[in-house]
Amino acid sequence: MLRMRQQFMISQVSFLYPVKILVGPKQEQELESFPSGNRSGNSAASKPVNPGSLTILGLHLTILPFTKMSLFTDKKEVQRSATALGYIAHVVSLIASYLEVPLRYPLRLGGSHTYINDYAPSIEPTSDLSSNIALSTNTKPAEFPLFLEGQDATRAAYAVFLLNKDIEQLLNYIGVKSLGPRHVLANLKELLRTIQSPEYIDT
Repeated sequence: MLRMRQQFMISQVSFLYPVKILVGPKQEQELESFPSGNRSGNSAASKPVNPGSLTILGLHLTILPFTKMSLFTDKKEVQRSATALGYIAHVVSLIASYLEVPLRYPLRLGGSHTYINDYAPSIEPTSDLSSNIALSTNTKPAEFPLFLEGQDATRAAYAVFLLNKDIEQLLNYIGVKSLGPRHVLANLKELLRTIQSPEYIDT
């Protein structure tokens, strides 16, 4: 019964933020039409999806500006990627809430200006165990921007990496293998597809 409720709620999220595969100039296919990996992570029976062909709410997620930012980078492309990342972050946050999974890297939602937190201590370990414990309990999270505007490209790229780790955490929770660190939308697509499949209820 709980899984049916989770499936219903997450299907609503999928309706609000559809992840689709672009198959032509203006043609998009729903993700359910393209079954991919199973719970063992074996997707040999289906052709891997090109990450560049996936969209969320009609927007592509272009990672290139996060790795090769320059004065000639298309500002509109940067804005579209930030908006897409904001959508993805909201979807991840909602799914984690419905599955009751505390995210390893919590999100501070803000649309196209969303941040992700890393609570890992950035201090060097010392021999004084008590001071280490005190520091670790009082450590403030490092916050990384899921957008490039006015931000360091390296920090933004790391934020995308952390967001994908959150998606991987949710995939692991439902017993599905991640497609890899560079497949943010593809991993999200697989997460949504698996939860909406009949197998999710049966397990």
